[in-house]
Amino acid sequence: MEKEIKHAGIKLIATDVDGTLVKDSSREVSQEVIGTIQQLVDKGYYFMIASGRQYGSIRKMFAPVNRNLLYIAENGAHIIKDGQNYAVTKMKREDVTAIMAQLRGFYPEGCHVVASTDHGCFLESKDADFIHLIRDAYRNDVTLTDDILTHDVDIVKLAIYKKGSIREIGEKILVPAWKDKVKVCMAGEEWVDFMDASVDKGNAMKVVQEGLGITPQETMVFGDNENDIGLLKSAAYSYVVENAKEIVKSAAAYTCPPYWENGVLSVLKTLL
Repeated sequence: MEKEIKHAGIKLIATDVDGTLVKDSSREVSQEVIGTIQQLVDKGYYFMIASGRQYGSIRKMFAPVNRNLLYIAENGAHIIKDGQNYAVTKMKREDVTAIMAQLRGFYPEGCHVVASTDHGCFLESKDADFIHLIRDAYRNDVTLTDDILTHDVDIVKLAIYKKGSIREIGEKILVPAWKDKVKVCMAGEEWVDFMDASVDKGNAMKVVQEGLGITPQETMVFGDNENDIGLLKSAAYSYVVENAKEIVKSAAAYTCPPYWENGVLSVLKTLL
């Protein structure tokens, strides 16, 4: 396998972050990961971070190599190249209004909502622990508000969070309710994400591939969750971590060890 990877003509590498490269909601990646990315860039590879997180969060995580990276943020709603917006896909205002009306109904159950723009996010929550999670753990640029809908901004993603697990609410209520209207998916155990129907990491990857003149056969990607399925299908060298659900594994060509065993890092090092 190592020989095949080394001689496959790979030009573009993309990895998800939470649950793939690091534990969910981690503030940082290891210096070994940063150093390996820099070595790959020095060898001529394009390296891309493809995350459900906001650009501000992942930009801070990869600050030492920031100028060399491409970014797919917000599950594909926000693409950044050379530090500038390459493509931004906003949600329809009527969808945002309708989804927020339902999501607010879950506040009494301990749920919280993040509304993302291409330059930060809005929170209605007054919960100190949740605010700390978004502002300090995820390192997002946060604006606190009583009503997200009063702000004249373009929303690129809505996300609802429940500590521990939101899977029951997500899979039984939210995904069935919205899957025919917008892009909605589980994004880890504690999050459900909503974007415009056209948004997907895989679609964003195709935009980047076409812009760079790179084919799926020249692309390597890594993921772990349902929101990575499109990304995994966009590359010939697609890796899913071993602890992923079967529906995600079925979209990938290969598996690698989980983040706590440095699985992605071990594969990346075969390219050096």
